Amino acid sequence: MLREAMPETDREPREDCSIRVPSPPTRRERGVLWVVLLTAVMMVIEIAFGYATGSMALLADGWHMATHVGALGLASLTYWFSRRFALHPAFAFGTGKVRALGGYTSAVALGFVALTMAFESIERLISPEDIDFASSLPVAVLGLVVNLVSALLLHSHDDGHDHEHGHEHESHSEGHGHGQHHGHGHDHNHRAALLHVIADALTSVLAIAALLAGRYYGWLWLDPITGIVGGVLIVVWAVSLARHAALELLDATSIAPLEQEIRRSLEQVDDVRVHDLHVWSLGGAKMSCIATVESKTPRDPEVYRAQLKRFALAHLTIEVRSPTGSPAAS
Repeated sequence: MLREAMPETDREPREDCSIRVPSPPTRRERGVLWVVLLTAVMMVIEIAFGYATGSMALLADGWHMATHVGALGLASLTYWFSRRFALHPAFAFGTGKVRALGGYTSAVALGFVALTMAFESIERLISPEDIDFASSLPVAVLGLVVNLVSALLLHSHDDGHDHEHGHEHESHSEGHGHGQHHGHGHDHNHRAALLHVIADALTSVLAIAALLAGRYYGWLWLDPITGIVGGVLIVVWAVSLARHAALELLDATSIAPLEQEIRRSLEQVDDVRVHDLHVWSLGGAKMSCIATVESKTPRDPEVYRAQLKRFALAHLTIEVRSPTGSPAAS
């Protein structure tokens, strides 16, 4: 357990932090959970009927839906974990990176599933099997309906904007100032979930088209081709997810414009020169900043913190130094 892993001296909250009870589930979190349950049930039905009827298009749609179950399930778990351990001392900068870690792990697993499905489709293309169109078509249509309902659920549970809360922690030792602010940002995880459901609906349309073509025109080859196309789509999605998650985990996301704005804001105060500046993502819309400023007439760190208040940084550390390189008194 996380609490057991912490040293005894670090288990209790510091006295200079205002601690609050973790917030309850948001409308977005509840909406994602409902969609996870609905999509998971439909995924099982499609995969089961796909194997039973021999439809690779139905299997492709089912396994493609599995990628979204994984993504949505990860989003739901992340919401819970972020709330549950948001104030735990084991996470120095919060739990924002949990989403990226889970996304990377999910991408690797889903990529493996996609490759397996593509190979099965190729085998079916080489050695065709009979398809039970009468059973496959209704299930495929039901899958499309589920995707559309899921999209409506996610949209109806959209809060409009994301609230990220923190706690105050201030220190004036050796000219340093630390702070956490309330920030407002877009919930890209919620946006991605909505886009994945919509993409899955498009895949369902492809499956229905392949089944109709096979039933009425005898184009049995189109069914495994659709399975291959579905597998390729999942691989592309998995690679993209892994890439973006890895960049966030390695703090390799491009934030140069934000750095420039922060630098300009700090250098507007007297004769300040920014000697060192580091800005990185804590996950989601939360950003962190560590800056060292030099001034012949140094001010209290709170002055510089106030200058950056509009950026709503989740964590901010400012060191004030004189031109000689020694820390200025606070």
